[in-house]
Amino acid sequence: MKDLVGSHDLLFVTLDTLRYDVAAELVAAGRTPALARALPGGRWQRRHSPASFTYAAHQAFFAGFLPTPTAPGPHPRLFAAAFPGSETTGGDTWVFDAPEVVSGLAAAGYHTVCVGGVGFFNHRSPLGRVLPGLFAESHWESEFGVTAPGCFEAQLDRIATVVPTVPADRPLFLFVNVAAMHQPNRHYLPGAAADSRDSHAAALEYVDRHIGRLFALATARGRPCLVLICADHGTAYGEDGHTGHRVAHEVVWTVPYAEFVIEPGQWELSGTAATGGSFHD
Repeated sequence: MKDLVGSHDLLFVTLDTLRYDVAAELVAAGRTPALARALPGGRWQRRHSPASFTYAAHQAFFAGFLPTPTAPGPHPRLFAAAFPGSETTGGDTWVFDAPEVVSGLAAAGYHTVCVGGVGFFNHRSPLGRVLPGLFAESHWESEFGVTAPGCFEAQLDRIATVVPTVPADRPLFLFVNVAAMHQPNRHYLPGAAADSRDSHAAALEYVDRHIGRLFALATARGRPCLVLICADHGTAYGEDGHTGHRVAHEVVWTVPYAEFVIEPGQWELSGTAATGGSFHD
């Protein structure tokens, strides 16, 4: 990443609550063809999240502690806040003199944009303003949230209105938190009366049907774009008696991860713009 800062736009996508096992099974079975096309080698990396729920995981991510490969380390980090004694800052790590990467990228000339999904990005309370408050521009409305079946499409419609407003001479850091996989997700599986591993998988299929549009929007400005895409944590559907997350269980800690560069024109742009408000610092 160190050699790409300034020349490339940056897209960071968190697929909130997505389990690694479900993501890996679906891509192997051909049920997420857009992601299969994008992922290096058509496969997800198996990694461990630094936290078991959204707020803690994103605080760690923005400080440079992305999900860690499950093989024995140490594993040099992609980017890192400068601090004495770091054992995972390598020669290729982009080091920033700031407490988190959002302000670090802003200092490097980036326009920073957050398009939130789950409640920790909803601006409705002091806690819900902490993470989006890091960004120069942040967007959230109820249509982006966990109870909206078209949440990802609504986010994409908003992104389609935001990207053209970024000055052409400034690189863009776009962060998107996708809420579809989070409970409740039963509405993605026709006839389902309760959330389940199957409805979680159906939610990922929904996201896959539209994620190509996000990649197209991310390169619509004519710049190459470094993409980071991962889950912040997984979730349990009855394993060992657990339901949900914020527990130390394998299905919660283990997450899918990928990083890759996309070029302008690599993905076809489609879709229309939507309406709605935004929150600006």
